[in-house]
Amino acid sequence: MTERKRTPWVVGVSGASGTPYAAAVIRGLLAAGEDLDLVVSRASRLTLLDETGIAFRDAHWREDLAQWLARGADGKPGTFRDVPLDGVRYWGAGDLAAGPSSGSYPAKGMLIVPASTACVAGVALGLSKDLLQRVASVTLKERRRLVVAVRETPLNGQTLRHLVALDEAGAVVLPASPAFYAGATHIQDLVDFVAGRVLDAAGVPHGLYRRWEGELGGSRPRDQA
Repeated sequence: MTERKRTPWVVGVSGASGTPYAAAVIRGLLAAGEDLDLVVSRASRLTLLDETGIAFRDAHWREDLAQWLARGADGKPGTFRDVPLDGVRYWGAGDLAAGPSSGSYPAKGMLIVPASTACVAGVALGLSKDLLQRVASVTLKERRRLVVAVRETPLNGQTLRHLVALDEAGAVVLPASPAFYAGATHIQDLVDFVAGRVLDAAGVPHGLYRRWEGELGGSRPRDQA
């Protein structure tokens, strides 16, 4: 029997606020049957601890990830249940010899969610100071899809120039900017919209938000229409 070839998406989580975005993207990839390799930066662990109370540990990454993915955007534990983790492989941020650090490692592309301005600068300048930045550099040189969900406001001129450089290098620059036409009634709806747009940019099917169909007022409840 031939073993199935594994070709994952690499999900990089940097230190910007917005860990619910990353959780929603990961859940979306797994729901679509995609394999994924996960890289969590050192700075993002502080953000994750602050936003969720979860201490992400290398030695216990599977149980910590399960706890993280089960939590809703409002911080409520157990909102999402039975998220399968069989397709996930984890790499430490300091492991520059990890599989995805090489262009010969099979991968579909990389999604950086959320992307801090420091991460944006490092990728745009090709610094490769940690595994997350190294994988992004490899993704660009191999002409694979790179989606950068930048989460910061306001943006200064230096960051804007870095984002232009990423666009010119072939990356998809995707600000974590929720929309309201999908009829959001909960914070999770706003998070899922951004996650859905990230998955759209990667070409991964999902049902995370209601798509625009050209009908004004389509997002309002019937009793308000």
